[in-house]
Amino acid sequence: MLPDADDLPELLVDLSVPHEDINELVALRRAVTGDPGVLRLLEECVEELVRGMGEAGRAPRLEERLAEAPAGAGPYFVAYVFLAGLPHTRAYHRERGIPADVGRRTLADLGRHMAVHRRRSGRGGLHPQQAQGLARHFRGELYQLGRLQFERARLGERTARVIAAAGRDAAPGVPCLNLHIPDFHGPLSPGACDRSVALARDFFARHFPEEHPQVAVCHSWLLDPQLKRYLAADSNIVRFQERFRTGREDTVPADGDPVQFVFGDPDLPVRDLPRRTSVERAVGDHLRAGGHWYIGHGWFPLR
Repeated sequence: MLPDADDLPELLVDLSVPHEDINELVALRRAVTGDPGVLRLLEECVEELVRGMGEAGRAPRLEERLAEAPAGAGPYFVAYVFLAGLPHTRAYHRERGIPADVGRRTLADLGRHMAVHRRRSGRGGLHPQQAQGLARHFRGELYQLGRLQFERARLGERTARVIAAAGRDAAPGVPCLNLHIPDFHGPLSPGACDRSVALARDFFARHFPEEHPQVAVCHSWLLDPQLKRYLAADSNIVRFQERFRTGREDTVPADGDPVQFVFGDPDLPVRDLPRRTSVERAVGDHLRAGGHWYIGHGWFPLR
């Protein structure tokens, strides 16, 4: 089920796995394949990952299954699940005619998630919580298209109600695109975002013509309107916000989201947050003043 040890390094490079993790992934492969219990769990996790491949909105129960992995499975067990599931993903991409470069850039998020994990914990591997997000890439639901990622999704009841009130034809359960902003991918410039949205319009019309998504939605702290108090009107983040119409407002603070995204660790003490950039100053100063950050919800028409 897992690639041969001799083939594994090149495959890991293709998935943008950090070079400092490659030798360990190759060496620890034997601990997985040599233990019948661990190998059986790996097979069951892969079955859960690929069940209903391509079905938008089906969340596999990966995190709870991965929590069953014994300590001997090592910190890379999560990565092995995605490596073992890779042939299924590539077969689905071929079936849908997904261009090879789009597939490669999308699945390279495995390496990005490993870099995020090391940045936060100082250790190699992946946390089981990261598996839920990565599952969308390997299940054919999410694609990297330029600067942004777009996930095949369906409108929820509250978002559909807001969009319908704005005069658009929207109902709960109809297809939409959920927009994600990956880290380690350069500035969120207007030109790069324009290109991504244009790519998404063409990509989903070509490869998923039966779905006809009419709107893109985004749920992110980057859409918290409070950022406009701290950032210049022509900043990339403010201009990104201006793409969207307001969906709804959260009342539950999500302070850990900006701290993790900007500084790499949601548990860093607020008093120690650096002030090197305008975004760092905005996030830290707002929290130090007793404020909170919230997930913003926005949408814009695709057609």
